[in-house]
Amino acid sequence: MKHVLGFALLIMSFHIAAGQKPAVQPGIEVLREDGFQILQGKKVGLITNQSGVDSELRSTIDILHDALEVELIALFGPEHGVRGDYTGGDHIDSYTDPKTNLPVYSLYGKTRKPTEEMLEGIDILVYDIQDIGCRSYTYIGTMGRAMAAAAEHGIEFVVLDRPNPLGGERVEGNIVEEGFISLVSQFAIPYVYGLTCGELARFVNGEGMLEDGVRCDLTIAPMKGWERSMTFDDTGLQWVPTSPHVPEARSTLYYVSTGVMGELYTINHGVGYTIPFQTFAAEWIDPDTFCAKVDALDLEGVLFRPITYRPFYGTDKGKTLHGVQIHIVDPSQVNLLSIQYHLLEVHHELHPDKNPFELADPGRMRPFDKVSGTDRIRELFTKQMKYDDVKGYLGKDVKEFKERCATYYLY
Repeated sequence: MKHVLGFALLIMSFHIAAGQKPAVQPGIEVLREDGFQILQGKKVGLITNQSGVDSELRSTIDILHDALEVELIALFGPEHGVRGDYTGGDHIDSYTDPKTNLPVYSLYGKTRKPTEEMLEGIDILVYDIQDIGCRSYTYIGTMGRAMAAAAEHGIEFVVLDRPNPLGGERVEGNIVEEGFISLVSQFAIPYVYGLTCGELARFVNGEGMLEDGVRCDLTIAPMKGWERSMTFDDTGLQWVPTSPHVPEARSTLYYVSTGVMGELYTINHGVGYTIPFQTFAAEWIDPDTFCAKVDALDLEGVLFRPITYRPFYGTDKGKTLHGVQIHIVDPSQVNLLSIQYHLLEVHHELHPDKNPFELADPGRMRPFDKVSGTDRIRELFTKQMKYDDVKGYLGKDVKEFKERCATYYLY
């Protein structure tokens, strides 16, 4: 069963001047304006993290905990924890939140899906996490598994909607194929899917993509004022780092541009330095030669500059790396996913003896394929190390997906 809370969407197409009310109200504010009506008389479990805030940066945890109309009885934390105080990849045990004294059940440890014990006494689960619009980010996988658990235990599920920082029009990449479903490719969707988390919840629920094809009793608290063409800056909202390596809204552009390649751990993409996902660098690269070669591609909407740096942490800590910094100057002109393949192609032309796939630990091939949603991208690309060999495959599902998901749009 699918619902949308009956609030009129306020469409605002102008930019908000400094000091004025943001153009967009996130779902938590819409829910609050309605007096938390859908939560009244029910015991509530909240899935959230540090990014779940209102426009004045007050935590959704505190808003619901302090609301007289709401009985919040449990918290559920994704990767990085419910307060965002864990490193990426860390397995997190359940604990008690010191501020509210509520139990915090980890969904990024031994358990990735809420259990019957965790859900005991809960009538309704609320999800409020800022997404980045890319399927390899684990939060949407957590949302999907929680939705399945809610369906299995007869619990209502509510998504408090938030902006997609990549916008509602950009779709890039192939759909995940059978055998490659994982927490970093939870659903059969493109790498960049152009939906808000509320719209994505409607899509996967309606299309029977949850575990075992179950469907949950789903309600969306929509935003007010959001339009599909908006960048995050257009919303007037403050960006809260969704994880340590996504400190700014624009970081999401770079995450798509180099994140797949980063799974190899052979070329540094800025993680460990001050500009995560914004570089392509290694000890053996001559930065000026490499940059000139990349510039010759004349890629629209993106510029490159030579760079040398030493990462502060990670696998390349203390090494002196050389390469290019990526500068996305007009996101509307760029196919983000293609950037890393163009860079890998140029790298192979200059350094054929330093093939990143051959230098990588063999165990890294599976994570690369999981994030890619298939092993065909790797197989096609590594034959000649040319972007043109994968361009068609990466784009083959885009048109059909856009048509298929349009019926689930809220904006």
